[in-house]
Amino acid sequence: MGTAAGAGALRLPGLHGYAVEFSPYCPGRVACAAAQYYGMAGCGTLAVLEQNEAGIVLLRSFDWNDGLFDVTWSENNENVLITCSGDGSLQIWDMAKTKGPLQVYKEHTLEAYSVDWSQTRGEQLVVSGSWDQTAKLLDSILYQNKIDQLESKFPLVIMCPCENLLVTGAVDCSLKGWDLRNIRQPVFVLLGHTYAIRRVKFSPFHATILASCSYDFTVRFWDFSKPNPLLETVEHHTEFTCGLDLSLHKRGQVKCHMGVMN
Repeated sequence: MGTAAGAGALRLPGLHGYAVEFSPYCPGRVACAAAQYYGMAGCGTLAVLEQNEAGIVLLRSFDWNDGLFDVTWSENNENVLITCSGDGSLQIWDMAKTKGPLQVYKEHTLEAYSVDWSQTRGEQLVVSGSWDQTAKLLDSILYQNKIDQLESKFPLVIMCPCENLLVTGAVDCSLKGWDLRNIRQPVFVLLGHTYAIRRVKFSPFHATILASCSYDFTVRFWDFSKPNPLLETVEHHTEFTCGLDLSLHKRGQVKCHMGVMN
């Protein structure tokens, strides 16, 4: 399925990559969510990749009947992942199984564009965001139990490693932080991107530092605790930067996924 494209890259022909996520358990292992035809038609693929001395190799892949737009690893099982898709559903996959998904939950009425698993490990929470203008907070053990719902125009959402905070990214180029104990208004707003935000991720080492990527081809690093929160802007991409993640195992390592289909 995959073809090598140098020691640090693997091409998935016919697929447009939308998200990349480091495994919290296995250094060098990442999961990628992808879709055919830029997510406008066709199927989706979850690809699990591993980097070794020979380069990047494909470990496992699973197909879904709609485009996959995001992926998150379980925080209590090294083989379990959750994806979200264009049909508004969340899928639970187990790498130890030959087929999947294990379960499918139809949470949204329009495209589900982001999904994230709480990193606190004190509670097993999953948050999803959609173009139906909702972000839903779910109990990942009892998935049918919806804990909270945020009415918003933000399809991109991620949970902070600290408790009670999530961040949304929007087509209006803004990043906003929300306190789950009071979601009537954001606790901070980060401005700087010039086109819609495609992905946002928290640093696993600093509770107030996060990274975002955008259709403006940039990756930006922020510290929302500072008066001037923008730390750095990286401008080396030549295509839309669709996926982004920060490694839990190697401080400072960042992986990006560009919107290129071959």
